[in-house]
Amino acid sequence: MRNSALILAALTLAFGLSTPAMHPALAQVESSLPDIGSSAAEAITPTQQEEYGAYTLHELRRLGYVLDDPLVDDWLQNVGNRLVANSPRPSLHFTFFLMRSRDINAFATLGGYSGINVGLILAAQDEDEMAAVMAHEISHVTQNHILRAVERTKKAALPIILGMLGAIVLAQKAGGNSGANATEAAIATGQSLLQQTQIDFTRANEAEADRIGIQTLARADYQPIAMADFFARLQLATRSDRGSDSRYQAPDFLQTHPVTTTRISEATERARQLERDPPPTHFDTNLAPANPLLPQFVSTSVLAPRADARGASRQFDWAKERLRVLSADSPGAALSEYRKIQSLHADKFNDAQRYGTALAQMRNGETGVAKLGLQAMLDKHPDNVWVDLALADAERASGNLPAARSRYDAILARMPNNRGVILSYAQALGEIGTAQAGRRAQEILKPLQDNSREDAVFQQTFARASELAGDSFRAGEAYAEAAFLNGRAEDALNQLERLKKSDGIDYYQRSRIDARIAEMTPIVLELQKYGIRAQDADRERQLAPGATAF
Repeated sequence: MRNSALILAALTLAFGLSTPAMHPALAQVESSLPDIGSSAAEAITPTQQEEYGAYTLHELRRLGYVLDDPLVDDWLQNVGNRLVANSPRPSLHFTFFLMRSRDINAFATLGGYSGINVGLILAAQDEDEMAAVMAHEISHVTQNHILRAVERTKKAALPIILGMLGAIVLAQKAGGNSGANATEAAIATGQSLLQQTQIDFTRANEAEADRIGIQTLARADYQPIAMADFFARLQLATRSDRGSDSRYQAPDFLQTHPVTTTRISEATERARQLERDPPPTHFDTNLAPANPLLPQFVSTSVLAPRADARGASRQFDWAKERLRVLSADSPGAALSEYRKIQSLHADKFNDAQRYGTALAQMRNGETGVAKLGLQAMLDKHPDNVWVDLALADAERASGNLPAARSRYDAILARMPNNRGVILSYAQALGEIGTAQAGRRAQEILKPLQDNSREDAVFQQTFARASELAGDSFRAGEAYAEAAFLNGRAEDALNQLERLKKSDGIDYYQRSRIDARIAEMTPIVLELQKYGIRAQDADRERQLAPGATAF
């Protein structure tokens, strides 16, 4: 790998929800020009784009900003896949992930990696609004905006690259160990130079991303007006000091570069035009995909029946409330938040919010009352996997392991290939902590094994299962992969070196380790140039990558 992962990390904030402005006349001229190609695609190869995107995600995990949860991750990826399949470049592979921050923001970067802040989902009124922002970020990738930025940034000095990584850290406003000592001195210079190098292009890029994003939204059968609605909400957030939705105040980045009335008006007019004259390509979820370019990685759950005439997947409200609990400072803080919501909107307190309340109660040690609430929800929504899994977790937390196992097994039988169900069950088995539970977890994880090399949650879960089952070699391999995917490449390399020297490994196992060491070594050497070194050698055993089994 010729360049550091920091190059990709450096570019992510260049294309958030808002960017520096340019003269309107210049923006109009540039946005009207056809895209006849760019040398940017030659500046960085597709393989490098994928590497840089992956390592940006790894670094963000290392800094503690990523929230990995099997159920929510699958829902978010499925929404993203639906949009990508209806974008101008449906064969591109995208990876969508969640950022813990409750600030309203989202970004995209090379390799189709796109981060969505929890705060954005909490602020959205429905899945259509969230999908509108995702469609906007997808358009930045499909229209090569980020590749063009790479071409410009590669001509600039290293402080810009390091400064932009620092900008990500500052924008997320998260605590903990930033691990960015090598970048702190360059942050101020890098941010100012970044604005200078991007200012001539960002307004046109934003206009094009809005236009293409609304078309993608409509083709995916979401409401195109949702983009204008969400922009209006952002504008209100930037103008309000402490409004009724003060929990979801826009970050400084949006306050400095606010969404304009013109942008909202243009989005509204495009939406109305699409309603009068729908786009020719319509993604019908009740039929087999007709698009021959539809990527194979699109989950079959994306094609499931919908709740209404729009693209909404029935899952938004449940995912939103699960994220409210996962992103809260503590279970007690989540319960306080729900009490406040119920006191202000008692007549609108819905079942998804009752589900979230039960999750917070379970995390707060109030297992009995949580079980009663979840059982009532399941009686009303018997096929709801969010509630069913939560009730299984509540049975486990209360010590009723036979009932928990019976419920987990029933859910798995109903949804045998669902990643969220498999990982949630395996994580629960890992918490049970017996050798029998470990062997059962290994068994149910098998369907995911062939396609999970880049799946941090899988690797951590499989490592725990193998450790409990007494399979030390597989546990060692998986713990090393988990460390690597959590931004700790040198730790991963050291673990593989130790594993290679252990007794009892055969020729094929040693060959596999040698091959992985050969892949990791140049990456570790490159990262060391930027001061990213090994951390605690055995910390991977305590670092579940953000996933939470209730």
